[in-house]
Amino acid sequence: MVLRGRETELKELGELVDGPEDRAGVLIRGEAGIGKSALVTETAAAASVAGLRVLRTTGAEGEQNLAYAGLHQLLYPVRGGAAGLPAPQRDALRTALGLADGAEPSAYLVGLAALTLLAEEAVAKPLLLVAEDVHWLDRASADVLAFVARRIETEPVVLVATLREGAESPLLDAGLAPMPLDRLAADDAAELLDSVAPRLAPAVRTRLLAEAAGHPLALTELPAAAAELDGLDPVLPLTERLERAFTARVAALPSATRTALLVAALNETTSLAETLAATSTLLADGAPATGAGQGAAADSPTTSADPEILAPAVEARLIELTAGVVTFRHPLMRSAIPAAANALDRRRAHLALVEALQDQPDRRAWHQAAATAGPDEAVAEELERTAERARYRGGAAAAIAALEQAARLSCAPGPRADRLLKAAELAVESGRRETAERLVREARPADPRRRATASRLLSEFEDGVREDPARVAELAEVARAVAADGEHDAAMRILWSAAMRCFWTEPGPAARQALLDVADLLPVPADDPRIVAVTAYVAPFERGEAVLGHLRALVARTGADPEVDRYLGSAALQVGAFDLAARFSAAAAPGLRAQGRLGLLPRALAVLAWSRVRLGDLAGAVPAAAEAARFAQETGQPFMAGLATAVQAEIAALRGDHRQAGALAAEAERAGLAAGARPVLATVQLTRGLVNLGEGRFEDAFADLRRLLDPADPAYQLALRAYCVAELTEAAVRAGQTDVVRDILAELERLGSTSPALHIGLRYARAVLDPCDERFAEALQADLAGWPAERGRVHLAFGEWLRRQRRVVESRTHLRTARETFDALGMTTWAERARRELRGAGESSPNRGPDARDKLTPHELSIAQLAAEGLTNREIGQRLYLSHRTVGTHLHRIFPKLGVSSRADLAGTLKALEG
Repeated sequence: MVLRGRETELKELGELVDGPEDRAGVLIRGEAGIGKSALVTETAAAASVAGLRVLRTTGAEGEQNLAYAGLHQLLYPVRGGAAGLPAPQRDALRTALGLADGAEPSAYLVGLAALTLLAEEAVAKPLLLVAEDVHWLDRASADVLAFVARRIETEPVVLVATLREGAESPLLDAGLAPMPLDRLAADDAAELLDSVAPRLAPAVRTRLLAEAAGHPLALTELPAAAAELDGLDPVLPLTERLERAFTARVAALPSATRTALLVAALNETTSLAETLAATSTLLADGAPATGAGQGAAADSPTTSADPEILAPAVEARLIELTAGVVTFRHPLMRSAIPAAANALDRRRAHLALVEALQDQPDRRAWHQAAATAGPDEAVAEELERTAERARYRGGAAAAIAALEQAARLSCAPGPRADRLLKAAELAVESGRRETAERLVREARPADPRRRATASRLLSEFEDGVREDPARVAELAEVARAVAADGEHDAAMRILWSAAMRCFWTEPGPAARQALLDVADLLPVPADDPRIVAVTAYVAPFERGEAVLGHLRALVARTGADPEVDRYLGSAALQVGAFDLAARFSAAAAPGLRAQGRLGLLPRALAVLAWSRVRLGDLAGAVPAAAEAARFAQETGQPFMAGLATAVQAEIAALRGDHRQAGALAAEAERAGLAAGARPVLATVQLTRGLVNLGEGRFEDAFADLRRLLDPADPAYQLALRAYCVAELTEAAVRAGQTDVVRDILAELERLGSTSPALHIGLRYARAVLDPCDERFAEALQADLAGWPAERGRVHLAFGEWLRRQRRVVESRTHLRTARETFDALGMTTWAERARRELRGAGESSPNRGPDARDKLTPHELSIAQLAAEGLTNREIGQRLYLSHRTVGTHLHRIFPKLGVSSRADLAGTLKALEG
């Protein structure tokens, strides 16, 4: 009867259990006591009958600060399977769960390990994962559950989670189907009340129905307090009225039972042994009865506790006892008991739990803190050690909470500020901007060193995209002051943060020069990757030659450190060395994957995709851009997601899919316009220029591309403006704007030609503006070995000019080369243009059939390419953060699309396409 009125929800959950491979799961939302747990209990029972294995975890308010406590509870029954995981995953999971020592695990690597473990367990029997009260799960566990939920698309695994209405959780954005629970209709409410209290007086029944207003918990619990209803304030919210009803029920219990209940309510676990041990300590110390029981009759004193002490609470339907576990029948019961107790009783109960938890330092520290009224440096230091252990296990949120509490208990301003700043740094690393800003405000750093740290921390979110560009000059001064104090590493970090702003925004030449001046002062070798990257971002043309020299020398070191490779890939992109940018970024991606650094991975992938597109390697750019967009969205980096989406739009334009290019460009523009993210808007304009070029709207194309070179336009980006010279020139010539473009090119010439992209573009522009054999030959003599798209572009333009000069036979060679090049690269619009020119030159071209790769989604293409390289499903899963079963499912879909039946055929097909 408790589930009266929930037939629709039960049916939907039953269908989910019957077909667990159809959907990831359901998120049940509703107010406290609305019946979420009852639905989950019924679903779990039905799942067990249907042959599913049920794994459960329940969030507990007291465990929110214990990293991976919820995940430990969920995976404990299958922990033995961790031994069969790949070594990096096994070590990460065991370290996170406190089962072994190891290097600090990435949360995403822990998530992949949990996903792999669950997928393996589901092979034997489908799984139902139940996560109740996820608003109280520790953040690390909630993040892992969200990670798993996004990736169980093809697994026989389903997740059912419950969330209190109005609460936040990472699972809100994990792709779970929402199931909101409302209060019961009047008829269902009346039937439920009559089933639990059939002999109520009519007046009381009417009053209860009105008070409960369709709330299931109230309908089942308030009848027990019916005699007390007149004493309940009708103005109180329903939950408070329920808590008072529970408190009244506690008041009638023996004092020893009340003491045990207070301990159980404050204990963050359900361990009966811990509760009884702490209760025995309190009784031995002669602790008085809790404040909730002042009206109860006194009972005989006792100095030890056994399960019988809780029997009266079981009879009063407040708790349940099963196999060493004490469980409150509802969280409102648990919260009502400490709220009714006085501060002294709560303090004594916490101290008793400290004594009972001798072998659990983290939990001891939190109970010590709860029992401490004022500053206490010893407890603060213990909490700081707790934070370090949490960080070591990958629990950033738990570490932040411990450091915050340690700061509150600090005895001096200096240690307090240090602890808050350390917590803020962890918040930055885990992408929690509001938390970091609050912590920095609370730290109120007074000395220069701490002020510099605070300034750097707040500057690292979103690379300063939303901040005033004038902030760059301020950061330059902060870096100068910090460097003058000998804090060179801190100064370098501030410089890097400021340099990144020079990519996303435009601070002006004075601010850029100020950053260079500080960089020149630092006692750091000129080939230090950090200095190379800072210089490339700040002065891509003025110091481009020096940057290129260092990059070419550093190529031999790729693969040693993925973060260094990422820096250098970004630096190469700034100076127009797209071939080097692709090489460094391709080297960075596997290392970042292996380390589980999914926050940095989309940055490397976006640079890789952007560079490959400019080089003409669309097949390599497609999966990189798609994965960059996906991971950027998942890790809360909207502007990186916008940049990756803009690159996807550019790819679509080059492939001739102009409708998709327009839609993706509009999506990216929305992300970029939100804060004036210049690289995003520049790439959007480049895409639109390509589309208009392909459709013959040359004046529109010129207008689109010219925006990239207008300092007053939000699409202007200092470095990227010089890397679309070929497209700009072609649009200008065909739109009759040659005089305008000559002036633009003269300005670009003054930048110098150290940038490979600018050098190549200027040679092309000279040939197109003043065509002759010598200029086209000069353009082809540039080093284009790694730039096939640019070589094809020159051949096409040369062939077109030769045909117009009636040198038809000569034109065919160049046009044929262009057609073959663009066909191989998948640049459909350009290939069709070469075909038209060839027909005009008297030579027919075979129609290009659809590239088999065009039949695959970017995600499928990525899997196909890795499979073609010889990687196993498990290895592909580790690379792409998928389970190996999901990889296998995708391959079964890929094979018929490509007309192959084996991995060997797949490799041959893709290789032939690339040839």
